[in-house]
Amino acid sequence: MYLQQICTQVRDICKEVGAFMKEENVKIKASDIDKKGLNDFVTYVDKTAEKMLVERLQKIIIDAGFITEEKTIEQSDEEYVWIIDPLDGTTNYIHGLSPYAISIGLKRDDEIILGVVYVIEPNEMFYAWKEGGAWLNGYPIHVSESKKLSDSLLATGFPYSDYSGMEAYMALFEHLMKNSHGLRRLGSAATDLVYVACGRMDAFYEYGLSSWDVAAGAFIVKEAGGKVNDFWGGEDWLFGKTLVSGTVEVTDELTQLTKHYFKKE
Repeated sequence: MYLQQICTQVRDICKEVGAFMKEENVKIKASDIDKKGLNDFVTYVDKTAEKMLVERLQKIIIDAGFITEEKTIEQSDEEYVWIIDPLDGTTNYIHGLSPYAISIGLKRDDEIILGVVYVIEPNEMFYAWKEGGAWLNGYPIHVSESKKLSDSLLATGFPYSDYSGMEAYMALFEHLMKNSHGLRRLGSAATDLVYVACGRMDAFYEYGLSSWDVAAGAFIVKEAGGKVNDFWGGEDWLFGKTLVSGTVEVTDELTQLTKHYFKKE
């Protein structure tokens, strides 16, 4: 399979769908916004964008399956599976804020082999394919050189529906406030991850994540020389709801803290 060629096709699709989303952004009204759950929003833009992505991706790999946030299609047992978030950062989007992004990962059996994250504002295309390195708008990228948590700028996300880990989360948050360069919350996990991949952030952690939030971005981090694992140092980050990523050294140090604060029952 020619992954580099497929990656180019996916990027073109993201550009097309991103242009639609940007155009619609100025038209969104309060009546267009629905709630899927507590603080979990969706608009006609999310749903239409997902349908556009699925329709176009089906032409690249005809028999591929899909895991999608808005459930416009769901078939995940095939050898190749696209994992799609049509609009990561919906809350930002409906408030006219950046960043918001399209995130597309391609999984073969149990392995992610391609990832594209298009941060629509400010028009940044992050992408990677297996053993092809990581790229931003045609230029190679790499994680930062940070080796210590105390020298690192961190990204995280606030839980918006699953508050079961809030006590542990806030205790860890306080510790990191006092023992790092600071924390940032952008409102788009896919963007957080690709910012780690290009060295703008040194590490990212969050719980309550879904596969479509992380599939593409985490793969790009790996191809950029970084490390990805779950809160306990294992490999269950794609479907296991927790993720730590960053430079190898900072990820290892941060994972020791997530292990400590988020004890397994």
